[in-house]
Amino acid sequence: MNFALILFLALVITGGIWLIDRLFLARHRAAEARLPMLVDYSKSFFPVILVVFLLRSFLVEPFKIPSGSMLPTLLVGDFILVNKYEYGIRLPVINRKIIDISQPQRGDVMVFRFPQDPSLDYIKRVVGLPGDVVEYRDKRLVINGQPVAIRPEGKFEYTGQGLNYIRGDTWREQLGNHNHIAMTIEGEPPVRVYEVAGNFPYRDNCSYTESGFKCTVPAGHYFMLGDNRDASNDSRYWGFVPDENIVGRAFFIWWNFDDFLHMVSTLSRPERIGSTID
Repeated sequence: MNFALILFLALVITGGIWLIDRLFLARHRAAEARLPMLVDYSKSFFPVILVVFLLRSFLVEPFKIPSGSMLPTLLVGDFILVNKYEYGIRLPVINRKIIDISQPQRGDVMVFRFPQDPSLDYIKRVVGLPGDVVEYRDKRLVINGQPVAIRPEGKFEYTGQGLNYIRGDTWREQLGNHNHIAMTIEGEPPVRVYEVAGNFPYRDNCSYTESGFKCTVPAGHYFMLGDNRDASNDSRYWGFVPDENIVGRAFFIWWNFDDFLHMVSTLSRPERIGSTID
């Protein structure tokens, strides 16, 4: 569902009805006459829809985390806020950038439109910037020939699909200015080669083996990985994210309805609500 398009249409319809009434119809109506119901509703809802549309299009947009691909950073059911202007001002609906402000940084948690189906919003971590060489061998991340610094952080336990109980090893990583926790699951391969799409743009920039992959990020694109490395559908499988697909940077968790019901974790705490996203 393209909620931005729905909001835009609602804005045009209510604003149009209000404007037509003010310019043409109101002059033929007695001063004491009641407004027609459609005009009355449009007049009431137009300012509200306008404020929501502007806030959502240019400042912040709320999202709900639907899967565990970003565990343990983001839990299923987290309600987050996304900064819409940090990476540039974009026209709503068509998502075209009109003012350039800054570029995504390595380690940012970013929301973007899924390249294979732009009607879907995905959230992953920026691992590779344009021109970077990203390698993932035996579950060790290497950027431009330099292994990413890691430090073991213990275990993380959660229930996966089908109520399967999963226990993973967590690692604290330093990507750019971001110091975050990622997770791997013993027994899972670093990449499931048979799931890699065969025809994504710039597919020739990547090489795959059973032990991992190596990709060179093309200009104007980004390489994305989930923090739950062994349970994430990300750039290693469907390719790079073009700049025009960027929605914004996730920066704040404002609520969660599901973590206490569906997660069992040594890292899950009530105080995570209201916290920033690193």
